[in-house]
Amino acid sequence: MSGLFDFGSIGLSDLDEEDIFEDKKQKEKEKLEPPKEEDFLLDKEVECPVCGNKSNQKILKTGKVKLISTDRDLRPKYSILDSGKYEVYQCGVCGYAALAKSFSHISAKQTEMIREGFCTRVKLRSFVQGATYSYEEALERYKLALACAMVRKAKAGEKAYICLKTAWLLRGYAEFKKEQGDTGLLAEIEKAEQDYLGEAYRGFSKAVTVESFPICGMDESTIDYLLAALAFETGNLEASSRLVYKIVQNKNAGSRVKERAINLKDEILAETRRRRNEKSEN
Repeated sequence: MSGLFDFGSIGLSDLDEEDIFEDKKQKEKEKLEPPKEEDFLLDKEVECPVCGNKSNQKILKTGKVKLISTDRDLRPKYSILDSGKYEVYQCGVCGYAALAKSFSHISAKQTEMIREGFCTRVKLRSFVQGATYSYEEALERYKLALACAMVRKAKAGEKAYICLKTAWLLRGYAEFKKEQGDTGLLAEIEKAEQDYLGEAYRGFSKAVTVESFPICGMDESTIDYLLAALAFETGNLEASSRLVYKIVQNKNAGSRVKERAINLKDEILAETRRRRNEKSEN
């Protein structure tokens, strides 16, 4: 350092190379103990709108997890953990579950529908309570959330969004299995991911015809891109291509979604060529 921060002038030149705000002890601790999943979590007390029970739900610490990439279908990937495991709240007493953002947003009529059509019939599984949620427990939470959405007659967009996030979680589960060298259930998990992607595509396709935007917080061009990506993921290149063209021609679409659409267009062309070559070889 120099000028105002010239510590050498006061006999402390060793401070010149240091970051003023760096926590040396924390940095050394991180070197010795790499951060773990539970380091990025905290418990939040949530009241169930159906039965009134209060329980702790694990949530991510705001701003602590680093985004490293985004998949073609907009699934965010973070370092250290899979954020999808912590996006569903579930009441451990009555079983009611929903995406965290919509957990408390339930009408009196829907509450009664859940009590009569879900709570009296559901069979809850028990999981060992640890510092984190396992993929098995997280998937069970999504299953309960989808069941509750169906029972309370939620909009197509909300049910499609749950299906999409379930597919993302299954993808994370498959990645985890591969990292562990465990291929036992891999084919089943990957098949389930494709099934949920297909349901998400079907649900969002319906939602755009009967619901107003934004749908699940997404504007029209984002939903169009998501549908294009889901069509591609499930093998429907024709539908994917139509939607990409619509986005590129949309003057109101943002630059980021247009860039994604153009990248997807290149993937569609490459996959089309691959299929054509495969067909000619056979």
